[in-house]
Amino acid sequence: MQKQVIIIMGAAGRDFHNFNVCYRNNEQVEVAAFTATQIPNIDHRVYPASLAGPLYPGGISIESEDDLVRLIREKKADQVVFSYSDVSYDYVMHKTALVNQAGADFVLLGNRRTMLKSCKPVIAVCAVRTGCGKSQTTRRISEILKEAGKRIVAVRHPMPYGDLARQRVQRFASHEDLEKHDCTIEEREEYEPHLAMNTIVYAGVDYEAILRQAEEEADVILWDGGNNDTPFYTPDLWITVTDPHRPGHEVAYYPGENNLRSADVIVLNKMDTAGAEGIETVRENIRQVNSGAIVVEAASPVSVSDASVIRGKRVLVVEDGPTLTHGGMTYGAGVVAAERFGASAIVDPRPWVTGSIAETFKKYPGIGHVLPAMGYGDAQIRDLEKTVRAVECDAVIIGTPIDLTRLITTGKPAVRVRYALEEKSRPSLKDILEQRNLL
Repeated sequence: MQKQVIIIMGAAGRDFHNFNVCYRNNEQVEVAAFTATQIPNIDHRVYPASLAGPLYPGGISIESEDDLVRLIREKKADQVVFSYSDVSYDYVMHKTALVNQAGADFVLLGNRRTMLKSCKPVIAVCAVRTGCGKSQTTRRISEILKEAGKRIVAVRHPMPYGDLARQRVQRFASHEDLEKHDCTIEEREEYEPHLAMNTIVYAGVDYEAILRQAEEEADVILWDGGNNDTPFYTPDLWITVTDPHRPGHEVAYYPGENNLRSADVIVLNKMDTAGAEGIETVRENIRQVNSGAIVVEAASPVSVSDASVIRGKRVLVVEDGPTLTHGGMTYGAGVVAAERFGASAIVDPRPWVTGSIAETFKKYPGIGHVLPAMGYGDAQIRDLEKTVRAVECDAVIIGTPIDLTRLITTGKPAVRVRYALEEKSRPSLKDILEQRNLL
């Protein structure tokens, strides 16, 4: 039988997982290439033979998604498997038309084919969009489990932007491990909050190997999902976070609606800052697509160590990068803090942006009057530092989940914003974990 030729569209994460689980050892298919988008500097590489397996002794090329039509025709591809997340339905269907017109089938893999089963209980925390508040929800779950004496290992959605073979299985137990693995700002934003709670974090490329190693030191596996992707592991409890600041997005983005429909528990977050109309829209959409889910109402209040750094000052706000870029938000916790603690003005950084940061604003013109904390590599971190130091302002508000001053010098007073999840309804998350015999 002639092999089916497949191209996998990705962004250095879900694409590699789908290959590993569904295609790596499948002799009936040939994966001719990966394509890459969303993340800078990940195309024109090779998925190495050590990860691709014996069917691919030369590895698999990673090409730019801009070359997709050419690749379909040159490779005579039968199928293109779409394998990245946090994109609108319009975007997905435009890609479908592009692929179909070039002569290939467009494929979206389902939950059952792409989830691995663990021998330990798995709690998955996902979201309907980037920036919904998944991070603080995950920390809250971790806190509850630790209070019950459970050993927790958090397995984080992949962000392998460096040497893929070296990143096959990564274990983080300290800040020194972040340095050892040359973590980007985006990786640090997800790992540091867990490390601050003395929670071990795993990530990497081969998520079956990661799972088997994590199971050796955990009572419970906590899947910490990225963007609005679905879990890589079959959950015993599936929690999905929604954002009433973006009402309607929960049923308009891929694969966020999958998370909404699949959830056992839906967190209706940011009740303290969202408008009543947005909250009701999200409520109604939950009723329409997953009326059987338990809804937990929650707030995400912000705090700062020294409000005097903000009060009456002209401030530069640095926010979580992915939330502003493919997450589509124009503000985050930093803007909330600027308004709550009395900044006189938020300074638009655009006149001072440089290098790859300037390119980010060109690619995502809808970014608000804030600076995304982009840091996909040392060069971009330096561009970020140059921009922050150049902006004419009195102070810097750091709204990312990490201590950015570990990586850059701001050249002016800086204050870090912290935020946590506060449940406002019953049953609470703790109630639910008890009911599910997970405590």
